[in-house]
Amino acid sequence: MDTKNKISRAILPTLQKKLRAGKVLIILGARRVGKTELIKSYLQESEVSNYLLLNGEDRTTIDLLQVQSKGNYDRLLNNEDLLIIDEAQNIPEIGNKLKFIVDTYPELKVMVTGSSVFDMSQKLGEPLVGRETTLKLFPLSQSEFSKTESLPETYDRLEERLIYGGYPELNQYNDLNEKADYLDSIVNSYLLKDILSFDGIRKSEKIMDLLRLVAFQIGKEVSIEELASQLKGISRNTVENYLDLLTKVFVLYKVRAYSGNLRKEITKSSRWFFYDNGIRNAVIQNYAPLHLRQDKGELWENYLMTERLKHNSYRSKRVNSYFWRTYDQQEIDLIEEVNGNLSAYEFKFSPNKKVNAPGGWKKGYPRADFQVIHSRNYLDFITGE
Repeated sequence: MDTKNKISRAILPTLQKKLRAGKVLIILGARRVGKTELIKSYLQESEVSNYLLLNGEDRTTIDLLQVQSKGNYDRLLNNEDLLIIDEAQNIPEIGNKLKFIVDTYPELKVMVTGSSVFDMSQKLGEPLVGRETTLKLFPLSQSEFSKTESLPETYDRLEERLIYGGYPELNQYNDLNEKADYLDSIVNSYLLKDILSFDGIRKSEKIMDLLRLVAFQIGKEVSIEELASQLKGISRNTVENYLDLLTKVFVLYKVRAYSGNLRKEITKSSRWFFYDNGIRNAVIQNYAPLHLRQDKGELWENYLMTERLKHNSYRSKRVNSYFWRTYDQQEIDLIEEVNGNLSAYEFKFSPNKKVNAPGGWKKGYPRADFQVIHSRNYLDFITGE
């Protein structure tokens, strides 16, 4: 297989279904995960001819939309069927402008993209209540890779994906040093650019220090107080704010502890994961192969957690995800709750390790499923195939 072949995105059929007149379809995702390419793919497959594509990072776009009047927008839209605004969060008062457009042109389809939940929710928020649908785009998932590679190729590339992740542009590079350079540029340019754009965020070195601390605690409960203590000079509230910002620009996400109110269960802690293994490894500057690493288990857990998140999101599955641990150190990596039914998953890279459900779990939740996910059965878990 030629890895430079274009990979069809799993979200595209949902986009085609959800893009409707009278509504704003919002595509959210980190920078460089392929939002612009997704737009191009949609335009090519739909063969729509009457559309206007604007870029929110272009000053001309801001000027074109500045005057919020029917006369101005009549000239701009000129009987178009579809309006697309890439990186819409950069446009002042974009929420009010889009509300005006949707109300004034009810037959028009509108699609916007954004790389920051904070910016988009702040600026789109109240004006678009009841008028918007939101979809999330992630780095490439294994289910997307599987469309263009054989099963042996998938197994051969597992180690590379555990280390370099799934950003689409990585497919352009065959040399691993080039892949590492690309990930470094993502972290040092786009990631910091988005975070430092927020008011009051000036200490980029503290953000990076925080990310490194979290990167070394994959699969472990993270104490906000401990993070603040290690960062020195940063308050607990500031650490919480930074973590919140990192979730809103799609770097980290949080998983809470599950509890069915059993006496020994830990209930108030959280674990943090990266949306992409490559970004995690770029943060700690470690691209060493698996046989030289002490954190293979952490990479495996982060990979499976995030691939499962993509799987559930792209299939619009309503799933509550947790981890489970007791005060006497019994634990399970992932608990999924669907319509009140529980499924438990333990992650072990080696298929040779025999693992049973903890006694406390079996006793407290005897009807729950339990499965070990390892390097020979993981594809069913993350692709559903």
